[in-house]
Amino acid sequence: MTRIAGLVGLRPAPSVVHRVTAPPYDVIKPKSALAARLEAEPLSLAHVTVGPDPVAAFERLQKDGLVRDDEPAFYVYEQVWTSELGRERRLGVLVACEVSPYEKRRVIRHEKTFDEKVKGRIALANATAHTFGPVFALVRAPLDPFLDEITKTLTPLYDFDTDLGGLNDLHGIHSRVFRVVASSAQGTALTALLDPPPFYIADGHHRYHAALKNGQTHALMYVTERARIQAYDRVVTGTTPFDSIKPTLKLMPAEGLATPPKHRFAIYTRGGSYFLDAITIPQDVVGRLDCSILERELYAHLGLTHAMIQDEKHFDYYPESQLDQARAAVDRGDYELAIALHPVSIDELMKVADAGLDDPSIVMPEKSTFFAPKILSGVFIYRHSLGRTDTSSV
Repeated sequence: MTRIAGLVGLRPAPSVVHRVTAPPYDVIKPKSALAARLEAEPLSLAHVTVGPDPVAAFERLQKDGLVRDDEPAFYVYEQVWTSELGRERRLGVLVACEVSPYEKRRVIRHEKTFDEKVKGRIALANATAHTFGPVFALVRAPLDPFLDEITKTLTPLYDFDTDLGGLNDLHGIHSRVFRVVASSAQGTALTALLDPPPFYIADGHHRYHAALKNGQTHALMYVTERARIQAYDRVVTGTTPFDSIKPTLKLMPAEGLATPPKHRFAIYTRGGSYFLDAITIPQDVVGRLDCSILERELYAHLGLTHAMIQDEKHFDYYPESQLDQARAAVDRGDYELAIALHPVSIDELMKVADAGLDDPSIVMPEKSTFFAPKILSGVFIYRHSLGRTDTSSV
């Protein structure tokens, strides 16, 4: 079953943790306002995770912002923020998770990975001997009450707000981090709590697959009992103009762009806004997902194929919280239309993951989920080790 260990490596000095920590590498779009803001902060981990010279950046950061910690420990991570639902709080813990092939059912995936992205993470891991961003995993275990008790009994190692100028969903989140020595009574109890149940990868498939393919013994992982999935909306330009296919679609007029009900799609163009309802809703766990229905029932009309969904000439993606940015991309003429979907549920995700245990070809479509808020990279920088040789499932 799943095995966890305490983390060793580097962590920010408490006085600069708010400057070092950064959003995950895969949400920092090149030449974006967020990228520019992070580049302007000399201590930002983004210089390592997405910068042009990660090794030199990491060396500078070790001199100016990091301390070494060789005592294995877990890091309980509390995030508090305000949303349309009011005050929200999520508890999780950073651990070193034993890397094992998927067929052993200790770590369960729901997405396929892309070789180029995996190669990039392996190259960074081998150049620096460290892991910078955690895999985000869900667990079916009573973790919240245990972690809540830790926040009441220990003094936080870190207590800070994240300021990203409103450019990312991590902006404005208040974080507290509590260090739990792995050999302590609380650390031993946490190990026992997380030992039997498997971990479901929610976000960070490429990070885990890179650790697997690279022969790492353990991966840096954030484990939580609950999470919120946002819709992953998209902006699209087809090879066939949208205006020319409108007569073939059963469109209904709409106002603006907002998250629609399940099995309905909201479409925004410079010429107007529309709703489009799904025609056929299959029973299989992947085919009935709205992103799958959208691909079958709209993309073909636009002259788009599955092979194009990673092509920036035809697609880009925005989380549900950034619908205004998706609209702006259409208004600028960068893309022809923006499409908002209903978010995937946790239950749907786990059904796909469970189905994939017996049939590895069953995975969630790419860009189907966006977990929010994300986990800051740099709360702990894990000094991983190599040595596992079983890569049969890679």
